[in-house]
Amino acid sequence: MKQLNIGVIGAGSISDMHLSSYSNNPSVQLMAIADINQERAEQKAEKYGVKTIYTDYQELLENPDIEAVSICTWNNLHAEMAISALEAGKHVLVEKPLAKTVEQAMAIQEAVQKSGKTLQVGFVRRHASNTKLVKEFIDSGEFGDIYYGKASILRRLGNPGGWFSDIERSGGGPVIDLGVHIIDLLWYLMGKPKVKSVSGNTYNKLGNRKNIQNLSFYKAADYDPSKNTVEDLANALIRFENGASIMVDVSFTLHAKKDESSVKLYGEKGGAEIEPELVIVTEKFNTIINAIPQVDSLGFNFIEAFQNEINHFVEAVLSSTKTNSPVEDGVEIMKILSAIYESAAKGEEIQF
Repeated sequence: MKQLNIGVIGAGSISDMHLSSYSNNPSVQLMAIADINQERAEQKAEKYGVKTIYTDYQELLENPDIEAVSICTWNNLHAEMAISALEAGKHVLVEKPLAKTVEQAMAIQEAVQKSGKTLQVGFVRRHASNTKLVKEFIDSGEFGDIYYGKASILRRLGNPGGWFSDIERSGGGPVIDLGVHIIDLLWYLMGKPKVKSVSGNTYNKLGNRKNIQNLSFYKAADYDPSKNTVEDLANALIRFENGASIMVDVSFTLHAKKDESSVKLYGEKGGAEIEPELVIVTEKFNTIINAIPQVDSLGFNFIEAFQNEINHFVEAVLSSTKTNSPVEDGVEIMKILSAIYESAAKGEEIQF
């Protein structure tokens, strides 16, 4: 069996999902981990049986035995590292978002074209089993023309702090961290229509709410509650040239009763609720039918989706086939995310 030699750059929280998923794939040999924090790299290397660590990612890229890398670092480093990896002849799986800016994303795209290597963007929700099922319904024409998508990821308390709350490293707050997932999922299922305009609003009213006690939440590996320079709530209306549209809102913190995750699609013949639980909605004999598929999990199974994502990347590289999350898609989503921030800053709709 041919194996793919993998290096992982960045040993923060999300690296566990990459490392564990690679460990579960028999076609992978984990070769090295790189992180500026040597202790953290050593801990992950011991946990996953990786023999080599680096504190300089360029040294990892210089290792001729490593064929592909996962980039699991701050958003502002994605472009630099992805381009360096491609120039070093490595295939790349880069965490979402593709980059911090549209300009960086387009530079990565140019590097991919020059290198001829595979680059896959970490749009993990594309790889969920329920996403695949809904796409089969859509592709078979069960829903007809899809004209509207609506999604929310609202955390009442969930600013991860650390680099997530530092706009210089992250590029933004819930829009670029959470919105990227649900905007991409809807755009992907709607057939990736060409964007016409974006209107967005961002708010920074509550900050990181470090005063709140008695309620736990996800914290970044470098959590620091004293700093926060990103928005805590945003909403957007995205219009497409084919007349379809997406409405989305996301938050790190909000005076809400509870957290909310909701993804819905509407078409001429039917629709689907993908999150929080999968439901297919259609009409039969002049009657509205809410159909609940009999599947292993009606909700989003993050661990399964991540394993599917890693397996897809490995298969794409080993078989020289196209990934379903190519660099071009990463660029388009980056344009949408940037337009939300630009619209909010200018107080006007952004035309494409």
